[in-house]
Amino acid sequence: MAEEGHRVTLNVYDLSQGLARQLSTTFLGKAIEGIWHTGIVVYGNGYYFGGGIQHAPPGSMPYGTPIQVVELGVTHVPKDVFKMYLLEIDLRYKVETYSLLTHNCNNFSNEVAQFLVGATIPGYILQLPTEVMSSPMGALLLPMIQNLETTMKSGAVPQIPQFSPSVVQSSGSTTDNVKKTSSSLTHVQN
Repeated sequence: MAEEGHRVTLNVYDLSQGLARQLSTTFLGKAIEGIWHTGIVVYGNGYYFGGGIQHAPPGSMPYGTPIQVVELGVTHVPKDVFKMYLLEIDLRYKVETYSLLTHNCNNFSNEVAQFLVGATIPGYILQLPTEVMSSPMGALLLPMIQNLETTMKSGAVPQIPQFSPSVVQSSGSTTDNVKKTSSSLTHVQN
């Protein structure tokens, strides 16, 4: 098959599973179709950036079934040369270098596509961060995104904030309930 080349495709996943399309106008003030994750499929494997450069058989990717498969072309780059290329760019695609807005899976897919077939991935995928940040809510989202990235780069697993109000039984007056709550807090602190 080397004489004929190897087919190169881009698997496109919507990490929001359709919620971006439904809710983006309400939350961002503009419509977006999805929160895109991409991977390049070539030589019988899917390659993507997630905690470093990863690869897996196409049907076993952790993102489910792609919502779109984009034909990028045919490569004549031998597989061993491609593996060497991945080793060369490995230091640029680590957890520590990840940025949701500027250095993500889509940037990786674009760079690999250019290496293999001299083509870029669709612009709507690469332009999504700019589109979101230019929305009315973009300025408010930026600090949250930066905090999430800092947490991820430190090796900590980001936690979803939990809201669990304490349940106070209404067996007495409000003053009694405050005293009970205050007394149990003192007990916990000691």
